[in-house]
Amino acid sequence: MDKVIIVRYCEIHLKGNNRGFFERIFAENMEKALKGVKHEIRKQSGRYVIESFAESDVEDIVRRLKKVFGVHTLSIALKVNTSLDQIFEAVKTVAPKSGTFKIDTHRADKSFPHNSMQINAEIGGRLLDLNSNLRVDVHNPQAVIGIDLRENGTSLVFSELVDGVGGMPVGTAGKGMLLISGGIDSPVAGYMMAKRGMKIDCIHFHSYPYTNMQAREKVEELASVLAEYSCGTTLNVIKVTHIQEEIHKKCNGDYMVTLLRRFMMRIAERLAGKCGAQCIITGESLGQVASQTIEGMTSSGSVVQNLPILRPLCGFDKNEIIERSRAMGAFEISIRPYEDCCTVFLPKHPVIHPKHSDVLAEEAKLDVEALIEEAISTLEVVKL
Repeated sequence: MDKVIIVRYCEIHLKGNNRGFFERIFAENMEKALKGVKHEIRKQSGRYVIESFAESDVEDIVRRLKKVFGVHTLSIALKVNTSLDQIFEAVKTVAPKSGTFKIDTHRADKSFPHNSMQINAEIGGRLLDLNSNLRVDVHNPQAVIGIDLRENGTSLVFSELVDGVGGMPVGTAGKGMLLISGGIDSPVAGYMMAKRGMKIDCIHFHSYPYTNMQAREKVEELASVLAEYSCGTTLNVIKVTHIQEEIHKKCNGDYMVTLLRRFMMRIAERLAGKCGAQCIITGESLGQVASQTIEGMTSSGSVVQNLPILRPLCGFDKNEIIERSRAMGAFEISIRPYEDCCTVFLPKHPVIHPKHSDVLAEEAKLDVEALIEEAISTLEVVKL
């Protein structure tokens, strides 16, 4: 018998005539996740089977596949030829030593002479005869032993379901440009859009020398965490120190955050156009900070002319965001105490409910286009 890994997917089975497209992207994403590990991926009806890997790579393969969006569950299984005797030999290997169990058979091979109920009864009876410490409980068993009879004359036997991250395969729902900072929220926002199948590029704004290289490295680490789920990402790094200095010099300082956010949105839209992104993604949560009031978000969003702005965290509270940050493995990086550009020249009393006419009056004191062009000239691109 051979050890294999069964991969079951989520919503793809609902896609009707487009199902083949989603399955192809899903398989490609699994291949990317397993790059550098010897393996073979074989498609079967409604699932994939990973084969021909080294025993020492099992844990690494499972760890990588658990970060592939579209994976519903995984099982480490034993593959045998479809016969009751060989199936039972595999069942003996995965069965518990004591307690309650049930056999759960799925018979895709309708030519096999026994139906699912008969296989359950036969294999379960043999297991009871072999081990008197076991009992059958079909309603609330301590262990469920799965038997999957495939159409190709082989059967898969397993005893554990490992949860995947769910969602849709990355690359099936277009591309977005994520405004990523060193905080908790924005990596989670990117994660959530990648979970719906969106490819993610990132843009980060820094204020060197007011912010240090450790702050930059922190953002690269966060983008790298996101890249593990999004099949890689491109991090675009832009310097906005000169913009903040001009705002500080010429404008009412209480409008610093509002005006800076408007510059960020304009720059993000221009870069999105160059890389083929179809939307802008932010980590904003309504009412969380001064710039994330409905008036603040309206002001910053109003400068984006051709793309939608997606705010997947808008209705989340901070604890919900932190929970998701921990789950994706970003939280401990996000809380490192390195400041990002939004903390530079931060006013004591930022405008919470900016009026559009007042914002335009302050912005009129600046050469907006020249400042944007200078910022874009500082672009650095990091492939992750």
